[in-house]
Amino acid sequence: MSNETTTTGPAPTIYVPSMAALSTVLAHGARPRRPSPLSASLTFGWRALLKVKHVPEQLVDVTAFPIIMVLMFTYLFGGALADSPRDYLQFFLPGIMVTSVVMITMYTGVGLNTDIEKGVFDRFRTLPLWRPAALVGMIFGDVLRYVLAAVVILGVGLALGFRPGGGLLGVLGGIGLLVVFSFAFSWVWTFFGLVLRSEKSVMGVSMMVLFPLTFLSNVFVDPATMPGWLQAFVKVNPITQLVASVRAVMSGTSDASSTMWALVWSAGLTVVFGILTMYRYNRR
Repeated sequence: MSNETTTTGPAPTIYVPSMAALSTVLAHGARPRRPSPLSASLTFGWRALLKVKHVPEQLVDVTAFPIIMVLMFTYLFGGALADSPRDYLQFFLPGIMVTSVVMITMYTGVGLNTDIEKGVFDRFRTLPLWRPAALVGMIFGDVLRYVLAAVVILGVGLALGFRPGGGLLGVLGGIGLLVVFSFAFSWVWTFFGLVLRSEKSVMGVSMMVLFPLTFLSNVFVDPATMPGWLQAFVKVNPITQLVASVRAVMSGTSDASSTMWALVWSAGLTVVFGILTMYRYNRR
C-alpha cells in the first residue's frame, strides 16, 4: 500500500489595516447635526410624492374619481332637485368637493398600513430623528393630493357653469378650510392604519365611517327637508359644518358659526387622534 501525502497551501494572510488607512476612510470633523422636526417631516413628505412619481396610477382617486362624482350627481339630481343641473351645481359643487377630498383621506391609513406590513416603518423608528416625522411627513405629502382633487373638481365645475360669487379669494378660502379639515381628519385613518391588521380592514372601516358622514349631511340637499330625528344628527355632523362654511366662503358670504365649528372639529381631531396615534406608534 502506497503512502498518500497531503499537500497544504500557504496559510491565508490576514490584513490588519493601519491607523493611517482607517483615518482616510472614516469621516473627519464633527457628527452632522440632527435634522429638525420640520426638516425631517418635509423629507418624508417628499418621499410620499416620489411614490406617486413612480406609481402615477395613485392619482386616479384624485383625478378620475372627483370628475365622475361631479358629472354623475350633477346630472342625476340636478333636474329633480333644481330647475336645471346648472342651478343645482351652484349649491352642490362645494359639497361634492368636500365629499371627494374627505373620502380620499382614508388612503393615508391604507398607505401607512402597507408600509408597516412591509417593515418600512421598523427601519424609520431606528433613525436618529423626530419620532412623529414619518407620520407627519406622510400626511404632508397627502395634502398635495387634497389640493389637486379640489382643483380638479373646481375646474370641472367651472366648465359646467359653476360661478363662485366670492371670486378667487373665496375659492382659495374654501380650499384652505377643506385642506385644514382634511389634514386633521387624516389622523383618524393614521390611527386605524396602526391598529388594524390589513389594508383591507382599514378601507372597510373607513367606508363604514365616511358614507354616513358624507351622505347624511347638507352636501346633496337642504337638511330642512329631512325628518326631525335625522336633522339632529346632520346638525352636529362635522361634514355639515365644513360644507356650510366652504359654501358660504365660496359664495362671497360668511357663516361664522359653521366656520368656527369646522375649525374646532379640526383642532379636536388633530389633538385626540394625534395623541392616540403617537401612543400606538411608540408601543407598536
